[in-house]
Amino acid sequence: MFFLIAKLIKKYPERSQRLFEILPGFTSWSLILFPVWGSVFWPIGVAYFIIAFNVYWLYRSITLSVAAVMSYYRIKAWEKYDWMGDVRGFADWKEVKHVIVMPTYKEPGEILVRTLDALKKQTIGAKQIVPVIAMEERAGKEINETRVKMLKEKFGDDFAGLFFTYHPANLAGEVVGKSSNAAWAGKELRKEVARHKDWSMDKMTISSVDCDVALHHNHLAALTYQFLDDPHRYRKIWQGAIVFYNNIERIPWPMRVFNRMSSVINMAQLSRPDRLINFSTYSLSLRLMDDIDYWDTDVIPEDYRIFFKTYFATKGEVEVEPLFISVSADAAEAEGFWSTYTNTYEQVKRWAWGASDDAYIIKKYFLDTEAPFWDKTIRVFKVIEDHFMWPVNWFIVTLGANMPPLLNETFSRTVMGKTLPQVSSAILTISLVSLVTMVLIDIKARPKVDGVPLIRRLLSPFEFVLLPVVGFFFSALPGLDAHTRLMMGKYLEYRVTEKKA
Repeated sequence: MFFLIAKLIKKYPERSQRLFEILPGFTSWSLILFPVWGSVFWPIGVAYFIIAFNVYWLYRSITLSVAAVMSYYRIKAWEKYDWMGDVRGFADWKEVKHVIVMPTYKEPGEILVRTLDALKKQTIGAKQIVPVIAMEERAGKEINETRVKMLKEKFGDDFAGLFFTYHPANLAGEVVGKSSNAAWAGKELRKEVARHKDWSMDKMTISSVDCDVALHHNHLAALTYQFLDDPHRYRKIWQGAIVFYNNIERIPWPMRVFNRMSSVINMAQLSRPDRLINFSTYSLSLRLMDDIDYWDTDVIPEDYRIFFKTYFATKGEVEVEPLFISVSADAAEAEGFWSTYTNTYEQVKRWAWGASDDAYIIKKYFLDTEAPFWDKTIRVFKVIEDHFMWPVNWFIVTLGANMPPLLNETFSRTVMGKTLPQVSSAILTISLVSLVTMVLIDIKARPKVDGVPLIRRLLSPFEFVLLPVVGFFFSALPGLDAHTRLMMGKYLEYRVTEKKA
């Protein structure tokens, strides 16, 4: 069967691509609708499915909260640790250079200044850092020139090099977005490396950093140590904890709840090696990036793609290593409640569009003959599980147990029909312990901001009563939107998340 599928993929590349693109939407819609039609025709089957799913949800909740606690304390320890003391133990530490690729479109110059300021304050020293501001020509000459002039005046001599690249518009075969822009910047940077005789590609890392990110001052020192200490450094991707705390106190309540929960989940993932894949802001050796010819230019989401591109290119040798350092980013924000809501929704929809990578991943899985079978199987299964279930979880957990008794009066009078809501409620109530744990982690991890009213600080834990509503509008709905668009062949166009200085 395995070889037959591989043969069909080779024979029908376009048809197999569409088939695998349809799969996420087909699966999510099928699971969401099953409790509806199944309650009428097969209520007992729906009941057992819902109980099993709730047990699965309880397991996921417990493991996530335990991982969040572990990650929180490790992050606190790593951020306080004297990494430079260990780095100086390597004779060649001064030869290491860190390339920071920052794709940008029309973000305010102040956003870029904040990111570069954080780089300037790195304990490794700014002279070992090479920021690459990856601009888009389509942003307009005036906007780009204004920002370049300001950044050169402010940071011109601070770093080992400060480069600006201009990604041309409308290149054949490209999809507009972060991935194609970063690919252009990376290849331009390769030319600069060749011009510097004291720069060795084998002693350089390259990081994809969103332009609104402020790296912790110990981030690159910790990365330097991990890079130099690892004999398999050219087969690793390093990932920090993305937390949306830069502007968390400025955004409205529902969006604040979503970003607080997302931040804790991102922290927890660092302690889940079975599920850890690089996301948003990450680092790898420049040697590995050059070997795979940089990011792909025909996709919007680039993070999961770059992992599986490196993984299959190296016969399954690449792994993601956690950096227990917080990576503080902006939550989506705009002027007013509805604009911020729209920005957040569109951002999550773009994240959920990561399911568009599943066709690439599944095809690579069947066509690959060199990566260890069980290792690639587990990795691919975990990604598909997360992507396919993204819109499903909310519907089954929130509404599932009420469907059979509500839609089938006969079944509602049976023992199973009467006890299903109670059993489901009991299982989900236990999972609330995990939720409380994650709320406490958020409260401890979130930086204190001056000017926040006392009453809001006191009510902060109770903001999570909105979680069922937030889960629908900022997880289930945008996820289902992305899956349905992909299933129907209505491909998503890249939409830059608005940034406020």
